[in-house]
Amino acid sequence: MIYTAQAPSNIALIKYMGKLDFEENIPTNSSLSFSLPHFVTQVNLELSTEQSDSWEPLKKENFLNPELSLSGQQRFLKHLQRMKLHFDVQENFKVSSASNFSSDCGLASSASSFAALTLCCEKAFRQMGYTPRDLTSMNRLSRKGSGSSCRSFFEPWSLWSGLEAHSIELPYHDMVHEIVFLDSQKKQVSSGEAHRRVFTSPNFQGRVERAEQRLNQLIESFLSQNWKMAYELVLNEFKDMHQLFETSQPAFSYRTETSQAVTDFVEKFWNQENDGPLVTMDAGPNIHLLFRKDQSAIKEKLMAQLHVRFGL
Repeated sequence: MIYTAQAPSNIALIKYMGKLDFEENIPTNSSLSFSLPHFVTQVNLELSTEQSDSWEPLKKENFLNPELSLSGQQRFLKHLQRMKLHFDVQENFKVSSASNFSSDCGLASSASSFAALTLCCEKAFRQMGYTPRDLTSMNRLSRKGSGSSCRSFFEPWSLWSGLEAHSIELPYHDMVHEIVFLDSQKKQVSSGEAHRRVFTSPNFQGRVERAEQRLNQLIESFLSQNWKMAYELVLNEFKDMHQLFETSQPAFSYRTETSQAVTDFVEKFWNQENDGPLVTMDAGPNIHLLFRKDQSAIKEKLMAQLHVRFGL
């Protein structure tokens, strides 16, 4: 029998960068994310007669199935072992996975991948008659595989603070997500390495306090439906994070000349129209735009201008 589960990616509007505990993936600060249900990873589990667990790409129409690196496979299978231990499962499995979007380029593929693996394991093991050893939540277990995956258990909004994430009720349930896709190449500095290097940046001093303050201000701006304030907070937050990268030792950058030009263009558009999308970047060169449902005209205008200016 094949067990299967899917989980979405998510985009953090208040980021976390830097960890208090790298083994447990405990963040230095709280983060707030919006789920992206059109970006999903599917994981299949199948009982195996082999002496150990194994991974292979999942063949699925309209899904990408890149070959995971050896370290990527080991990380994935380590989480499978973690889940087996939690349910006292002795059997071995063949695990296969694929996403309908590119990985390792700032689209949070690890978040959806580890959330999907966690959900698939829970589904499979319970159907096989196993019960968990304790009441640890699935999102907390998933966090140990990939920190941001704990936010992929909740839609549309998730707040992650410390050990666990939870749903948070905010307006703008049905925002329209557009990705300005500039580069699908695997990033040269992994997110895990970025989490380590940011501590060497002089800008990291005060970073936790800045992020927590922006979080409170962003929640308030959403609750009061002050869209412009939300845009400014989200913009400043992603710039703050990327400045950590660019001032670390050694310094590195996910922003390219084109991504910088695009974000500058969106800022000018906002200044001209006094309206526009929330704009952010994750640990990669690609740009996320989030529009309100009632912004269809603004969205069409901006996307048309981006197409003319950048050929996007």
